[in-house]
Amino acid sequence: MDTYHKGEMLMEISQVRPNLFATDLFYELSALAEKNSYIDPALHTKYNTKRGLRNSDGTGVLIGLTEIGEVHAYILDDGEKIPQEGRLYYRGIEINDLVRGFQKEGRHGFEEVCFLLLFGKLPDAKQLAQFQELLRESRPLPDGFTEDMILKAPSRDIMNKLARSVLACYSYDDNAEDNSVPNVLRQSIELIARMPTMAAYAYQARAHYFGNQSLYIHKPLKELNPAENFLHMIRPDNQYSELEAEILDLNLILHAEHGGGNNSAFTTHVVSSTDTDTYSAIAAAIGSLKGAKHGGANIRVVNMIEDIKEHVRDWDDEKEIEDYLVKIIRKQAFDRSGLVYGIGHAVYTLSDPRTLLLKEKARILSAEKGMEDEFRLYNHIERLAPLVIAAEKKVDKLMATNVDFYSGFVYRMLNIPVELYTPIFAMARIAGWSAHRIEEIVSGGRVIRPAYKSVARKSSYIPLAQR
Repeated sequence: MDTYHKGEMLMEISQVRPNLFATDLFYELSALAEKNSYIDPALHTKYNTKRGLRNSDGTGVLIGLTEIGEVHAYILDDGEKIPQEGRLYYRGIEINDLVRGFQKEGRHGFEEVCFLLLFGKLPDAKQLAQFQELLRESRPLPDGFTEDMILKAPSRDIMNKLARSVLACYSYDDNAEDNSVPNVLRQSIELIARMPTMAAYAYQARAHYFGNQSLYIHKPLKELNPAENFLHMIRPDNQYSELEAEILDLNLILHAEHGGGNNSAFTTHVVSSTDTDTYSAIAAAIGSLKGAKHGGANIRVVNMIEDIKEHVRDWDDEKEIEDYLVKIIRKQAFDRSGLVYGIGHAVYTLSDPRTLLLKEKARILSAEKGMEDEFRLYNHIERLAPLVIAAEKKVDKLMATNVDFYSGFVYRMLNIPVELYTPIFAMARIAGWSAHRIEEIVSGGRVIRPAYKSVARKSSYIPLAQR
């Protein structure tokens, strides 16, 4: 760390910890920790490690089996990856079939998707009605919870507040440690139902204490579904359109599950394999999802697009857009990372099916909101970015636009604050996490414990006086 960055780091620390942590001693300790945490990347090749639990060809290391979700993007032929159009399955049913079915019948489908993921089959009308009643009865938070667990200790990041709120539910559960399937299922349904309420109230607390906005707490209404209730709770006037609720419901459906290999679902499996309680497992998953490389990616997309809007005068001039994308890739613009956020996916090759479904609704919503020009800009970037990346980086890797590319734009059109983007992801994905936790309890049986090769140099103890 050079002198400039040393001063920058100490200045940042001094703003929040004006004491020993903002001294030269702490800087030296930080540099020591960084130096002795570095591992030569060449050693990963030497020992054939699976960095990020990935094989050398980029495919995920197969470490388990699941019946809950499947992500299909290519086929392997003699070790070669043959790209395919992306497909996503929930319990064996393709996501397109689910969404088109709900749209054809004119229904919101997130609650039905929760049933499907938890129980492995689509419900009949009676089962769906009973399940919806369970969710509706579970929406209100326990007595005193809002005041004691949310309002009294507001958090600048709502994901941290969600994790704390989930952990706090342990104290309100008389049977918190029982990991039998019926009890875990009860806990899961309660958390699925309560997560939107927790997120909405955590946002209100944040806006009040850190944004000097009026504090208003709207109770969830039994007659509303999750998407409607969330819009009802976060808006001062409780108002929303049917199209807005429909598109938010679609977002919840598309984010509910994505196979057992995504980081937060895998976290759920890992933590659940230790035989810990439900609240600890779900809180760990929330911590995973918070990361910008996972659930926080759509925020980076929105910030990137805002930067492009500021620097590209004509949003329909493809040459001007292309030139600015080149600057981003060359680390000369935006956040200097060289990344075009929302372009490319760890698994999908030709297409992300969630993107196609969401883009269709984004086009309709942009017309209603008078934002067609911005929707066209997104389209230009979606088409041009893979070409520019390929030319600049001299690679021929296929890069599908992922769901993060349009989800943030949709939330912005819905006038949802950026602080709620990742919490909405958690509101949806808790259905998948809960299903994976139950699957781990029923079919796991062993603590998940991968191996790490020690490459530390051996040394001996040196007496304190001689160091």
